[in-house]
Amino acid sequence: MILSGIHPIAEALRAGRPLERLLVAQGAGGPRLQEIIDLARHASIPVRFEPRGALDRLAGSAAHQGVVAMGASRPYADLDQAAASQLVVVLDGVEDPHNLGAIIRTAHAAGAGSIIIPERRSAGLTDVVAKAAAGALEHLPVARVTNINRSLEDLKKRGFWIYGLDERGQDAYDAVDFSTPSALVFGGEGKGLHEQVRKHCDALVRIPMSGKISSLNVSVAAGIVLFEWKRRAGRKAGGGPERPPH
Repeated sequence: MILSGIHPIAEALRAGRPLERLLVAQGAGGPRLQEIIDLARHASIPVRFEPRGALDRLAGSAAHQGVVAMGASRPYADLDQAAASQLVVVLDGVEDPHNLGAIIRTAHAAGAGSIIIPERRSAGLTDVVAKAAAGALEHLPVARVTNINRSLEDLKKRGFWIYGLDERGQDAYDAVDFSTPSALVFGGEGKGLHEQVRKHCDALVRIPMSGKISSLNVSVAAGIVLFEWKRRAGRKAGGGPERPPH
């Protein structure tokens, strides 16, 4: 959903409408535009400054007054909703909307209860994501959080064990005795897990690879690990060791 123009976007921000990001034309200014930027930042909506031509293409015309907003196609859940399940999928910077949609679809099929994504360095719930998810967004809550590391700590306090997929992991994904509730953490395209996110994981697991390619597309890798979790731990809810007091 695309909004353009100062007045429509200002009203959407004042009404608390969920917006993915605000795009401002480079070189544009003025008090009304600055007010919109301030409102967006106060609401933790990412603000990006882009060439005017990029805004022209998004808005479908040049009559956007130097500002375009991208709206969410679905409302976001909060962390309490996301944590009310035995399996949470945490995405550390998946920026391709097709990958995000594919992971949402696969996660729902594998029995995950929710998805957690960061506000920044991540695709949002756009129409492209909804289409790639093939209806799974109607059934799987997606929470957008300010800080992934703090959210992982919060999940630990709730008894979750955190498993990160990393090619440097010591254990193969199919040799891990997953505990429940679990949070499976997947990194972004070409980057993997950020270092601080890796440090917040209880275990790092890898997918053994043959041939000369060292990694898989994140949506493919997520599917492999998610269905292994389902096979190993999905039938023993509450199994495994209890997390010690945090």
